[in-house]
Amino acid sequence: MISKRIVLHFPFGLVDQPILCQLVKEYNLTFNILKASITPKEEGILILELSGKNSNYKQGIQYLKQIGIEIQSLSQDVVRDEEKCTDCGVCVPICPTNALLMDAKTNRIQFLNEKCVVCELCVKACPYQAMEVHF
Repeated sequence: MISKRIVLHFPFGLVDQPILCQLVKEYNLTFNILKASITPKEEGILILELSGKNSNYKQGIQYLKQIGIEIQSLSQDVVRDEEKCTDCGVCVPICPTNALLMDAKTNRIQFLNEKCVVCELCVKACPYQAMEVHF
């Protein structure tokens, strides 16, 4: 069983297609939509967690690529600028998934990409603009 958080970039012409239905129906995959920005007749972005058997997952990803959807790993889209970050800790208590933690030994912020759901609360809260979300 595999589960990954990915970003799907939909080109013009595909945003009104039942693509997620195909992933469920044809490849027996499950999904959880974390964030979506899709406008009919335009491009769109969909952030989701996609799960299923490893072979089905690979086939589903291949299907998405074949129809023209660009796929990125979610962790590539969240960037923490180490030079800007002062480890002030403002972001830690607002993170709903505990993707940002204060290391008690070093007093430095740790960012755990695998827990991040790109809610963007840290981006808004950071007084030094050290957190950025790229889509």
